[in-house]
Formats: sequence, structure tokens, C-alpha cells
Amino acid sequence: MNNKEFLSQYSKNTGEAVRDAQQTSDEIVGIITQLLEDGDTIVVPGFGTLEVRKKMERVVVNPTTHQKMLVPPKLVVNFKSAPNFKERMQ
Repeated sequence: MNNKEFLSQYSKNTGEAVRDAQQTSDEIVGIITQLLEDGDTIVVPGFGTLEVRKKMERVVVNPTTHQKMLVPPKLVVNFKSAPNFKERMQ
């Protein structure tokens, strides 16, 4: 399902216009992004948890040249699904 299909389905379910659904979607994504940038954890009951984790720096080896490279630390978003959501997906 792409964004256009998602917005169409959302607007059907809520009775909103597609333009309003797009605005709502943009606002939700903006809020989630801002909270994650601030380092907050987001818990959506019945869906799961989004949090930012720090991956430590590490050494990797290029399999072709066998050259070792240092990968710097970085922040990544981690999603852990809620138990009942995971159950429904199986």
C-alpha cells in the first residue's frame, strides 16, 4: 500500500477529504519525528513502541578487499510491536 492508497482508505474510514487526510498524516509524522529527535519514546497502545537507540562504533571488513573500516556511531529508530499486534499478524 502506497501513500496515496493509504490516504484514500483513511479518508473513506473517517469521512474526511483526502486533502485533510494528507494534512493530518503530515502532522502526525511531524510530531513523531520531533519527539524522536528529542529522544523521547513513543508508545502507541495496541501497536507498539518507537524509540531511538545509539549504535556503537564498530569495525567492519570489506569482503572483497579485506580492508578494515571504522563505522562511526549513529542513532537509529527501533520499533517493537505490542504483543497483541504481533499475535494478530501471525
